[in-house]
Amino acid sequence: MTGVCVFDQDGLCVYNESIDTRNKNKFPTIYSKGTAVKDVLSIIHEKFNIEATFIEQPFMFFNSGGSTAKTMSVLQRFNGIVSWTCFELFKHEPVHITATAARKMLNIPLKRGENAKEKCLQYVLDEYKDFVVEYTRQGNIKQGVFDRSDSYIIAKAGWETWKKENIKS
Repeated sequence: MTGVCVFDQDGLCVYNESIDTRNKNKFPTIYSKGTAVKDVLSIIHEKFNIEATFIEQPFMFFNSGGSTAKTMSVLQRFNGIVSWTCFELFKHEPVHITATAARKMLNIPLKRGENAKEKCLQYVLDEYKDFVVEYTRQGNIKQGVFDRSDSYIIAKAGWETWKKENIKS
């Protein structure tokens, strides 16, 4: 799943969706997944004037119970595909922001033991009233919700950065 979020110049979220590429029959390779993301980004390119692009920097350290080296490698490669696609479409280099740096920029404090995904989702719900959380029949949060929430956090932190740089000039 890949979250995508667009903010306008006034800091309003105008697009927030997730791209579901989990189906291994429909998306058997990293390249087919990349093509699906490119298709969505092409539509965004047609619909919006994208002046800056911010992409979450994949986590690069091992922790107990975390991703394997193989998974981290695939994430890095996919991040490269998405980064290049953004560069090609929007004609500027994307800026990569770590989730930790984005949370810090937005003053989302995270205490030891707190779930970062849930804390960020609550931030998004408090700030973006049109954000919809969907649930499964069992009452669990549906796939894609956290991806949309994460993309909002990265985009909002990116927008804050963009705003500061454009006020100076």
